[in-house]
Amino acid sequence: MLTSDQKQQLNDILEELGSSLDITRTEHETIGESYKAVANWLANPDSNLQSYDPQILPQGSFMLGTMVRPVSDEDDLDIDLVCQLKRKPASWTQYNLKQTVGDRIRANETYAQMLDEEGRRCWTLKYAQQKYHMDILPSFVSEGYSVLLEKAFSNIEQKEVDDLAIRITDKTLPNYRTDPNMDNWHKSNPFGYAKWFFDIATRPVELRKAFSLSESIKPIPSFREQKLPLQRIVQLLKRHRDIIFDGDEDKPISIIITTLATRAYNDAPGTDVADTLRNIAFSLRSYIEDRNGIKWVVNPVNNEENFADKWVEHPKRKDNFYKWLTQLQADVENVHNTQERGFSYLSESLKKSFGDSAVTKAFSKYGEKTRLLRESGGLKMAATTGALGLSGRTVVGGHNFFGTDIDE
Repeated sequence: MLTSDQKQQLNDILEELGSSLDITRTEHETIGESYKAVANWLANPDSNLQSYDPQILPQGSFMLGTMVRPVSDEDDLDIDLVCQLKRKPASWTQYNLKQTVGDRIRANETYAQMLDEEGRRCWTLKYAQQKYHMDILPSFVSEGYSVLLEKAFSNIEQKEVDDLAIRITDKTLPNYRTDPNMDNWHKSNPFGYAKWFFDIATRPVELRKAFSLSESIKPIPSFREQKLPLQRIVQLLKRHRDIIFDGDEDKPISIIITTLATRAYNDAPGTDVADTLRNIAFSLRSYIEDRNGIKWVVNPVNNEENFADKWVEHPKRKDNFYKWLTQLQADVENVHNTQERGFSYLSESLKKSFGDSAVTKAFSKYGEKTRLLRESGGLKMAATTGALGLSGRTVVGGHNFFGTDIDE
């Protein structure tokens, strides 16, 4: 059992680790500039989309604040965006929507060269030099959608999110080229999901007071160096997954990890990352349903959608999920145990779970902050454990080259 001082120290290190996994402020700003340029091109007065009032909004991990940089520096960051259009022509099918957005992207010579192979639902722009790509999802929304979205994200008590659903395209569906009735198109609700996620992530009152929900639906959310505990936990879970499977296409998908972690956090919210991570790791399994022998991870904003539906067709994905879960529990337990043995043991334990470079960077940042605290007289040592931090009893003095306390 960790003391409160050891737990605080572990929390501080896990926070630094999560920060080292996140995109930097510079990367966020660069992505934002690319994002604005695409949005301006799609909505330009001479655009073939102009009459449909196009708007670009973030979705996925970029919106949730749970992005994790790739393990390999050679891999891209994945930025998910929604291109919303209004006033659908009566004759348009999914194909017409998808191609019209694609035509506008191709009308820009630079973007035409950056276009990747057409995706099932998205158009993808590859920013090779910046090491990221943008998946742009064409969609139709209702005329008053912007008002509904703003209302939902300004009212923490509003739970109904069905009216935030959007209609999207899917070129693998048999009605892709033939059916103009949007009621028969695939329905998605990325903003309803985000509302559900943030309502739970800000469950402790002190977190809710410090977090603006409406900030999440700005075209370019502000960079937030400090994360909510649930955001950090999801980042840590995703990185652990990436280390375990090292590029395996059958690794557990992020939407399943995020959904299960959020359900677990909902039942035991907290501001303590170390204990909450441990609680979540050992409770994820209980949120997977069994429906007539089929495993279900239910979409929280669409009870008819199973995020684990591919497990039937690809049983390796189910096996890999449970393999990951077993390893996660062992590694999280090991981290807690090695914290009692000292920094070197803790560092090695974390490196096995989250990768050498990220952990080395986290410990370096933690060490620098500790040095600054020591020099300012704010660093304290716990009397029984020797753990360093802000909550100990004994003030740790700064160092000089003569081996004497600088305060003497």
